[in-house]
Amino acid sequence: MISATRAKTAFLCLFAVFAHAASAASARAECRSAAIEGARYAVCEFNSSDTIELFLRDGAGATLGQFDRVRDALAARGRQLAFAMNAGMYHEDRSPVGLYVENGKELKRISTSDGPGNFSMKPNGVFYVTGKGAGVLETKQYVRRNITPRFATQSGPMLVIDGKLHPRFLVDATSRYRRNGVGVDGDRVVFAIADDPVTFHQFARAFRDVFKTPNALYLDGSICRLYAPELNRNDFGFPLGPIVAVSVPAQQTQQTR
Repeated sequence: MISATRAKTAFLCLFAVFAHAASAASARAECRSAAIEGARYAVCEFNSSDTIELFLRDGAGATLGQFDRVRDALAARGRQLAFAMNAGMYHEDRSPVGLYVENGKELKRISTSDGPGNFSMKPNGVFYVTGKGAGVLETKQYVRRNITPRFATQSGPMLVIDGKLHPRFLVDATSRYRRNGVGVDGDRVVFAIADDPVTFHQFARAFRDVFKTPNALYLDGSICRLYAPELNRNDFGFPLGPIVAVSVPAQQTQQTR
């Protein structure tokens, strides 16, 4: 007969195993393919409490640039890569164009200056992660709120601002590219890539009307890459700048005795 103490201990161990499995499973990517207005999309959704991080360089200062290198960096910490995507615009040396914060350290200051290109199509914005969750804010709002992020990346233009499309997006625009972005609604964080060329107006409508995110940020166009095992995706190409990734604890390989 098993004693009450041993039975209680066994129950607690079993409970811990199931709790760990549930925690790991909840952080795994919920990725799906979707067709929106005739364009193919890859969509991955997370909870803001999941382990969402940004990666740029390794410990020696070399640009990581590829999803496989991010996967290896996480493995060295006992974690498993569940999702990754390019996370904002960068210069030829792969350094971020705007604000970039990694592990609480600001590596590039926020940019409020005007200039050419999509990044400076104001309003632009910031995707950030704090100890309380994640968010997307227009740059001026982000500065006013004096947020102290663990991770942050600035890009532009904003796609959706408090439920409204960016004022410069035109319904009849003809400029079409593959595009990727991120939207946040409360605890929901939605990353998406349009694998077929779309206009800014189309892409923003997907975040507002389909993904239901009242605030969303454009990350990049043409250079859109995704790591999503659920979709058999590990896109490869020229080295990237900032990369956003979600990870879970590595699977235990030893049996509990």
